[in-house]
Amino acid sequence: MRRLTAFTILFASIFCVLGVNGVHAQVRHGADSIAVSAIVVGTDTVPSITLHIFEVVDKLPKKFRKQREAWTRLRNAVYVTYPYAKAAARILKDVDAHLATLHDKKEKKKYLAEIEKKMKAQFGDKLENLSVYQGKVLMKLINRETGQNCYEIIKELKGGFSARMWQTVAFFFGGNLKSEYDTQEDKDIEVIVQEIELYRGSRAYNY
Repeated sequence: MRRLTAFTILFASIFCVLGVNGVHAQVRHGADSIAVSAIVVGTDTVPSITLHIFEVVDKLPKKFRKQREAWTRLRNAVYVTYPYAKAAARILKDVDAHLATLHDKKEKKKYLAEIEKKMKAQFGDKLENLSVYQGKVLMKLINRETGQNCYEIIKELKGGFSARMWQTVAFFFGGNLKSEYDTQEDKDIEVIVQEIELYRGSRAYNY
């Protein structure tokens, strides 16, 4: 995107005036002359007119259009999935705390079945509507929020067989339950997360 600022236009105007009127730009000629502001440059008085700021925008090159489209897609995916990652971290923390109080295997299994039922009722339809791309972003965000990848979480709560089964399903859709959040590779995601947190904090403060 190329922009012409008022600063650039102002100096271009000054040089045009100098080129036309020479060193006598300060002299008025005739009754139809218009008085303007001026600045003194050496021994010359140069007309100075401040123009309104405006932008001259050219169409983005194809390379930058693709970058903008990719950024917009990622930003939308993070905004959609970040609340689910936060909820997952909160639920997992509560589940781990409650499981620590249960010592009977049947009680643990019953409790996990209840939690799974509640989660399906609360998030099932919404998560099913996510695109494959949004699902990949969600898995990275869950790892960011919990410190565990999705494979580890499923293995811990449902067992190794379930984890392997869902990993196979994810593989066929181009995903990987073992994908983890990398601060360098996923720095764009981090920028968007910080934007969301800043906006959330601002709303909470203003409220």
